Amino acid sequence: MRTFGSGGSESLTARPSSPRTLRSRWLGRVKYRDAQAIQMALHRGSDDYLLLLEHPPTYTMGLRVNMDHMLLPPMAVGAELIRTNRGGETTFHGPGQLVGYPVLTVGMTVPEYVRTLEQWLIDTLIELGLDGVGRVDGRPGVWVSPDAENARKIAAVGTRVTRGRSMHGFALNVDPDLTMFKHIIPCGIRDRGVTSLVAEKIDVTMQQVVDSLHRHIPESLFHHDVERADNAWHVERDAMAEFTRTGAVRSEVVPLRERKPDWMVVKANMGDDYRGLRKTLRSLDLVTVCEEAGCPNIYECWADGTATFMINGERCTRACGFCLVDTQKPEAQSPGEPTRVADAVVKMKLSHAVITTVARDDLADGGAGAFAQTIGEVRAKSPQTQVETLISDCKGDPASLQMIFDARPDVLNHNIETVLRLQRAVRPSASYARSLAVLARAKANGLTTKSGMIVGMGETFGEALETLRDLRAVGVDIVTVGQYLRPTESHLPVARWWTPDEFETLRLAGMAMGFVHVQSSPLTRSSYHAREAAESAASVTSTPVTLR
Repeated sequence: MRTFGSGGSESLTARPSSPRTLRSRWLGRVKYRDAQAIQMALHRGSDDYLLLLEHPPTYTMGLRVNMDHMLLPPMAVGAELIRTNRGGETTFHGPGQLVGYPVLTVGMTVPEYVRTLEQWLIDTLIELGLDGVGRVDGRPGVWVSPDAENARKIAAVGTRVTRGRSMHGFALNVDPDLTMFKHIIPCGIRDRGVTSLVAEKIDVTMQQVVDSLHRHIPESLFHHDVERADNAWHVERDAMAEFTRTGAVRSEVVPLRERKPDWMVVKANMGDDYRGLRKTLRSLDLVTVCEEAGCPNIYECWADGTATFMINGERCTRACGFCLVDTQKPEAQSPGEPTRVADAVVKMKLSHAVITTVARDDLADGGAGAFAQTIGEVRAKSPQTQVETLISDCKGDPASLQMIFDARPDVLNHNIETVLRLQRAVRPSASYARSLAVLARAKANGLTTKSGMIVGMGETFGEALETLRDLRAVGVDIVTVGQYLRPTESHLPVARWWTPDEFETLRLAGMAMGFVHVQSSPLTRSSYHAREAAESAASVTSTPVTLR
């Protein structure tokens, strides 16, 4: 079995009947509900994935739970309580525990599959230096000193296989807070304890465990190559230069004032139409991200009857490394803003309106209510206009996101922005997994989904392909890819200029993956040719855009 690092595998398709690529993703710390949403989306597809991650403190209850095994209310110890559709009883997930979710086509019986997962963990633990590990009859999982009176569980296994596809998986205790297991009867077992690698005097890091786990991926289960991508691992403070904005992100960067390539130069066209539209926006006290973010396509998009309005104010609660939007303390929301946006759509005679927002982590709903109101106002005043939303993640809150989904935008866009490895540098307050979960939930709600990324910040071509595969695997229909432009010296530097040929190659690769529309060019931004993309999606998706 071969293991590729980021960008190593160029395979674009997978068929269960032939050798397949296992797409392994170390996602870092992920809320249980977000991991669940991603799993469900992947389960509906055919690609094989291995999600590796940690959870915040969470107690989960399987289908055969006995509530008497929950000894203390989870809230009392700072944990969530979540019911799941896996087998098994009650268990704990938390920082320091490696959780693995293989979501793949299983070509064996469920008992054989469980034993394969157990053996995988046993082989990993032996390589890490832990002797005396094995199974206990009738009790799934991996145990230390399994035949002794003091047998201790070090890994839990709980899975579900439906329609030949697996969900859930295993939880291996590396160095979690073991006292959290004392508030439950773990897996319903009263007469055995719980342990961890560190408690057994095995001094290892999470990264070392993940590396070992990859070396022992069982051939009998997967029969395919491994494409591995990792979120940035925790490093010491004096080794953080790679994740700063100072130019030390990489040894060679494009100087801020270096002349741009010819293909990045846009001719300004500030004719009467442009000035008239700008005057309309000023009279209604509205902001467009076209202007706020310095988009190079503003003249073309406005002439094409497309504009992107930014609601919930002009100040963002996050400080992404690529973004020019103001990050001062946010101002109060304007109650009349949804109506003013609708009025602007009418006056500008827009055929396609994009509504986006700054991140408003200070608001209970993350600004979702304003999205729903604005969609409603535009629909009432300009029913022929398609409405696309470019949303923040609303901190992953399901109720807030559902408000937007229920407003039924014609296109639901949420940008993943960059590849997995660079997430911490590019958008430290966001999460790759959370973004995938937002898009997965939107698709589960029957919406046409869209996402985008900017390149030129240090990613490889292979990593860009990996990100496209992940987006397609959770059901994204439309994707945009464009060149990063550094707004100021305080923002992340440009690592290199991607060529038009590279963007075209990426576009063709995306189309081969099954996207309905791929907009990939140096000057592409989230709303570039948005109307054209929406109409393409309307013609082929099972949940068509309603062309009004």
